[in-house]
Amino acid sequence: SRFLSRQLASRDIKAQYRQSYFGILWAFITPLTTAFVWIFLNQSGIISLTDTGVPYPVYAFTGTIIWSIIIDAINAPMQSTNAARSILTKINFPKEALIVSGIYKLLFNSLIKIVLIIVFLVIYGVPFQGLLFLFPLGLIGIIFCGTTLGLLLTPMGLLYNDVGKLIGLGMRFMMYAAPVVYMIPSKGLMKTVMEWNPFTPLVTVTRVLLIGSPMPYLDYYLWILILCIPLFFVVLVIYRISIPVIAERLSA
Repeated sequence: SRFLSRQLASRDIKAQYRQSYFGILWAFITPLTTAFVWIFLNQSGIISLTDTGVPYPVYAFTGTIIWSIIIDAINAPMQSTNAARSILTKINFPKEALIVSGIYKLLFNSLIKIVLIIVFLVIYGVPFQGLLFLFPLGLIGIIFCGTTLGLLLTPMGLLYNDVGKLIGLGMRFMMYAAPVVYMIPSKGLMKTVMEWNPFTPLVTVTRVLLIGSPMPYLDYYLWILILCIPLFFVVLVIYRISIPVIAERLSA
């Protein structure tokens, strides 16, 4: 299914930007907007945030970019399957091609965002750390975890549009319960919530690989990856079995 995956990804990427005036800029306009809002609130004194150890614009921007990649990874399986709904009942092809094509598109958009992060690091004088060469592994880790969760939700998401809306609503809440634009508090209920949030180690460890500093939650991060490996194969089997049935039902 590799050839089919590349063809589908190429088609979708071209279609995504062909009729857009801003084109590829849309890949990072949303995280840029979110980051700039928090940078403005912090610099204007409207909110006071704990020192992050690096220039706050770098902290906020790297967090929102990493978060946008996680969201894209969760949405990719459902979006790729939805885009191919018209051919699912007409052509017999490996359904894994849809998942792989979604990952190709995700990697394409993510590389654009990473280039912008590097520009931010240079502008604000953040030195490149020795762990930077491990950043691609961190990026692959969050894409793998997000894709696993997205695969789990895709069958229900195809049947009920409410699932996609709930994902968007839930991820907005989870963003504020993770150290995306501010540090984990030193005490209180929010500290407990953020430390138990499974997205916290995904954001924290991946960001540390970019900007340096001590690496908390590495054990938590590794445990999440380990748990996602068997879960991925389980939900992949469920996906293979359920998608033809769901596609036939939707076309009826």
